[in-house]
Amino acid sequence: MSRPLHRGSSGGGVRLSSGGARDYSDYKEPFDYSGSEGKDFENGHGYEVSSPASVAAAAASRSRQRTTIYLLNLSLAVIVVLALSVSLYWTISISTSSRVSIYRGYRRLQEQLVVDLSQIGELSLGTAKLKELEFCPPELENSVPCYNSSNNLDSGDSYVPAIALERECSTEPADEPGCLVLPPWNYRIPLRWPTGRDFIWKNNVKVTGQEFSLGSLTKRMMVEEEHISFRSESLMVDGMEDHSHQIAEMIGLRDESNFNEAGIRTVLDIGCGFGSFGAHLFSKQLLTMCIANYEISGSQVQLTLERGLPAMIGSFTSKQLPFPYLSFDMVHCAHCEIDWETKDGIFLVEVDRLLRPGGYFVWTSSTNTQRSLRNKENQQKWTFIRDFSESLCWDMLAQQDESIVWKKTSKKNCYSSRKSGPEVCSKNQDIESPYYEMLHPCIGGTRSRRWIPIESRTPWPSRAKLNSAQLSVYGVHAEDFSEDSTNWISIVRNYWSLLSPLIFSDHPKRPGDEDPSPPYNMLRNVLDMNAQFGGFNAALLEAGKSVWVMNVVPKGSVNYLPLILDRGFVGVQHDWCEAFPTYPRTYDMVHADGLLSLQTRQKQRCSLLKIFLEVDRILRPEGWVILRDTAPLIEAARPITTQLKWDARMMEVDINSDERLLICQKPFIRKQQ
Repeated sequence: MSRPLHRGSSGGGVRLSSGGARDYSDYKEPFDYSGSEGKDFENGHGYEVSSPASVAAAAASRSRQRTTIYLLNLSLAVIVVLALSVSLYWTISISTSSRVSIYRGYRRLQEQLVVDLSQIGELSLGTAKLKELEFCPPELENSVPCYNSSNNLDSGDSYVPAIALERECSTEPADEPGCLVLPPWNYRIPLRWPTGRDFIWKNNVKVTGQEFSLGSLTKRMMVEEEHISFRSESLMVDGMEDHSHQIAEMIGLRDESNFNEAGIRTVLDIGCGFGSFGAHLFSKQLLTMCIANYEISGSQVQLTLERGLPAMIGSFTSKQLPFPYLSFDMVHCAHCEIDWETKDGIFLVEVDRLLRPGGYFVWTSSTNTQRSLRNKENQQKWTFIRDFSESLCWDMLAQQDESIVWKKTSKKNCYSSRKSGPEVCSKNQDIESPYYEMLHPCIGGTRSRRWIPIESRTPWPSRAKLNSAQLSVYGVHAEDFSEDSTNWISIVRNYWSLLSPLIFSDHPKRPGDEDPSPPYNMLRNVLDMNAQFGGFNAALLEAGKSVWVMNVVPKGSVNYLPLILDRGFVGVQHDWCEAFPTYPRTYDMVHADGLLSLQTRQKQRCSLLKIFLEVDRILRPEGWVILRDTAPLIEAARPITTQLKWDARMMEVDINSDERLLICQKPFIRKQQ
């Protein structure tokens, strides 16, 4: 059962409007001038009939009066229509501006006009505009648009070629208005962090019993009556600790607690399984982003996100991943089933593109053992990978059992001293942040001012606070960055005071739940749709909130994704007219500051309804949406929340500001069995 949206009054200068998504608290009904009944004077009250001539004259007079009145009414109607047309044109110009420029004396009148015309438009369109959307059929409850459109996925074959799992997004607008994706009928609200890291409801993810019953002993022991337990088998937990400890030793460190001192903060984990490697590294102040292929069932990405850990769909097939070059301190592949020797080593080139100078590539595979290398085919593969990695200027640090660790060079002159290997990318090929561009068989990032060895970078958490010299690399002024950081600290503080105890960790538990293990947290997975400098992420960490943020830089906006990643956060570039690369019900909160204004500046290549439908798909039941934008654009978004069945409230940010907050909660609608 969905909890009602918090109705209490707010503090700190934030005012809560009364009513839900359809409520316009500042709207006042126009005066009704139609209440007086008309009086009929035609039949002689006050008139004396004396002769036929006078009767005719009176009739002619009345005819002239009716004609005059008709012409006056017609003129008045034309004037009203013209006035409304001019007002509507003016209002649309207001709504579509990126930041509304309003003189303080006219701001409320202008906003009132937007509300009035919005109401008039809704009344004139009847119920069509506010018609609630239908629910999607059951087969779409785990759908991922752009990934499940291939005919190969419907063939029923157990083996699906990797190319069939590649991302394919249609640029044509859909004829259908869209539908709301329902959770499985036995879906339950996920357990809170950190309990949810180790236990998830097995019915919340699309995992068949066969996948576990035919698996290893560890897999079979993980499944309990209602949960999948990631601590039920100590061998798995101990195995992650042993694996990370082994990597640290191969790098030359005492143990994994020294990763941060070696400049390692962000890790890209390819084919992360259950996300257990990232879960273990989280306790060591490392942030791991899992990427894996789209999977029809038993998805690694879905399981990892359900545990409250960063993950997204991504594949090594024919296109580059939507990350800038020089983005990660370590790339990890443990039994990730990528054939690194294929396509002339182009996947290793992509790893090199993503690694920062001095970064590490860790590869664990059963084919790396001495016993496996007795096979001639495996020996040929290994020889190619060894020689090719050397041509990339990687130094093989160590090999133990199944694991090998390489270190990328931090010296650019290595590339000019090679006798063979991939060429350095030309200026036209060396795109900093490609958006699913085709793979390039050349070495990228060598011209970038971001070419800084990881050992020379400030350790975490100081890395998140950049100085003026560091900011100049991204074309950002220190004053702007400082002002942005201060502003977001204040905003997050207001969010907390406004929405506690329902939304954030200040509220210890859900009604009826047992007391959780500290620290309490109602939120874990947060998505920022327009991250800018990553200030929202930084402010949440500054406030001590145990969340991680997927920082999204919209395609077409100023690209600060390299800055965000270099601060030690995770993020991705994305076009919000397309589906986000994740499964349904994977985020606890979606935040967007200025996204509606950005879409307006881009002339809204897709409808707001389409973007909101995508937000609804990836948002968990009882999840929250916080939209911050100009008042006219927030007003334009409010009717859409009614279509989505969200509970919504508009809040005034400041009496002297033209910005508004739209706070929404997605209800938990249970599907009938």
